[in-house]
Order: sequence, then C-alpha cells, then structure tokens
Amino acid sequence: MRILAVDPGEKFLGVAVSDPTGTIAGPLTVLRHVSRQEDAGKIVRLAQEQGVERIVIGQATDAQGHPTTLQARRAANLAAAVRELAALPVVLWDETGSTQKALAAWKAMGTARRRQRRPDAVAATVILQSYLDAGAPLPPTP
Repeated sequence: MRILAVDPGEKFLGVAVSDPTGTIAGPLTVLRHVSRQEDAGKIVRLAQEQGVERIVIGQATDAQGHPTTLQARRAANLAAAVRELAALPVVLWDETGSTQKALAAWKAMGTARRRQRRPDAVAATVILQSYLDAGAPLPPTP
C-alpha cells in the first residue's frame, strides 16, 4: 500500500511517498503554500498520480497527542480540507522534530549547505517513515 505524507509549513509543504509495499519512505516534492484549498487540491492530485491509499499529514503534538501550536492547528485544518476532496483516509501524525532530524541526516551525509534544497520533503520522509515504522495505523473511527 502506497502512502503519501505531507510536512505542512508556513511557506512550503514537503511531500513524501512510500514504496508500493508501504515499507520505505522517500522524498517526492516540495510545494509552495498558496492557500489551504489550493494546497489541499495539489495534495489530492499528487495522491491520485502516485496511486496512494492513504494520506498522512504531520502535526506537532504534546505528550497526550493534542495539537500544541498554531502550526499544529493549521495542519488539522489542512487535513480537513484534504478530507473534503479525497476519497481516502487522511491521518494526522506527530511530526515533532522532523525538520531537525532531516537537517541532521543531511549533515551526517556531508551535504554542503549551499547545495541543500528545502528540507521540507526530507522532513515529510521522516514523518512518513515514523508512521510506517509504527505499523501505518488508521485513525479511530468516531
């Protein structure tokens, strides 16, 4: 099962996708933030192009799993907009520290800072790999 993940930011959205077995995550692209509705439309189009069965959106949470910041609430609002357009499950997943982990991975690989691209797609990859490693859980049904 292929899964798409999004690391939503104020200016950019990183996007990652899993392999067909849903085991390994890899960076896909970086989208420039325009508006919630336009971003949601782009995400859904990418999901359709990639043939995914689920979308994961990164959201910062506290120890109890509650949104912690304005950015976390924006992620929840983006997820709601994607749900309106997509006929597949949309899951919010803790993304705390994903950008720092992405930057640390780049540093460990010796990537020169001036040649780095936006870390957003790598951060989305970190989020997605965390989700896959947890067994790709579905959200509880209300």
